[in-house]
Amino acid sequence: MPDTPRLAAGRIARVEVHPLRATLPTAQRTSQGDWTTVEIVVVEVETDQGLVGFGECLGRRGAAAYARFIEGVLTPRIVGEDALDRRRLWNAMRGVLTGRVGGMLVEAVAGVDIALWDIAGKAAGMAVAKLLGGVGRGTVPAYASSINWFDDAAVEAEVAAALAAGFRQIKVKTGRSVPASIDRIRLVRRLAGDAVGLSVDANWAYDLDDAVRVGRALEECGYDWFEEPLRPEDRGGYRLLRDKLDVRLAAGESDFTALDALPMLQDRSIGLIQPDVARAGGITETWRIAELAQSFNVAYAPHVGWSGAVCVAASLQLAAAAENCLAFECMVYRNPLREALLMEPVGDPATMVNGALPVPAGPGLGITLDRAALAAHRITE
Repeated sequence: MPDTPRLAAGRIARVEVHPLRATLPTAQRTSQGDWTTVEIVVVEVETDQGLVGFGECLGRRGAAAYARFIEGVLTPRIVGEDALDRRRLWNAMRGVLTGRVGGMLVEAVAGVDIALWDIAGKAAGMAVAKLLGGVGRGTVPAYASSINWFDDAAVEAEVAAALAAGFRQIKVKTGRSVPASIDRIRLVRRLAGDAVGLSVDANWAYDLDDAVRVGRALEECGYDWFEEPLRPEDRGGYRLLRDKLDVRLAAGESDFTALDALPMLQDRSIGLIQPDVARAGGITETWRIAELAQSFNVAYAPHVGWSGAVCVAASLQLAAAAENCLAFECMVYRNPLREALLMEPVGDPATMVNGALPVPAGPGLGITLDRAALAAHRITE
């Protein structure tokens, strides 16, 4: 019997980083304040066989610094290595710093790791979702994210637009004022009607006592989940809050690794885990988190937020592969780094059918970047 040909992608020959910035056409407002610009880093990796993969990492207020870190610290660890050895390379990059893993290091690793998965998919001629095992899912249910913490008139317009786009689930931002947050929760339920699924994202606006008060309003209005009510470090607070409320708690976008996620999965403090692939070490570590959640029968929903198009594509691949995927965060505000970077739309509400988004089916992430858009948004100072 002839030997099965060994899949090969070649050795890493080049790493190029693209620190990007864009001004948002409409500022976004959360309990933490207003955001008028966003920054990301797109990572480009090429092998000596000519395969090119793209990744993305967070760098919302320091993309140029992330780019220098990737160029000066991570790249020397991986150039010349087999591009398919993703776990070995993940550990090699993690090993550049001693001490507890997290922060900027893991976010930077995420950009490289996603690019390596893109290369692996292209080498295999398969979408990343298939490489991860695949559950036969070509679309994922999506929710509109998010209704801003603006005045009521703006909220009415945003809810109407989400419903007109065909969304069956909508997420709402709340703020630090408990009475105003409760009023907002009730207003959006009246605007959306009873058939639409609703959730709230507090961006850790509350202490435990105020979170209980807001949570009671969510129970009253039939909301599906209460996202990041408390600071991510307050693990004990989440345990206490879980015992006081019937609404599902969600968190995890601030986690960097599966070990970060483990405590609240083990004790079921949360019923929905939301890692961000551009923060949580890329596809390698985010998949560990999703699989860990599955073993504890906890739902998974990728966090996308203010990321760019590559993060959206990677998140769709993860959502398509995860058995426990509950919903996909489809951003509904204008963001040039999400809308202009690709030659074809990915994760765009306009592509949604029956409340679900199509997953790119091409090899790797299934995307083609627009070089002109990369150059137009590059940070040069």
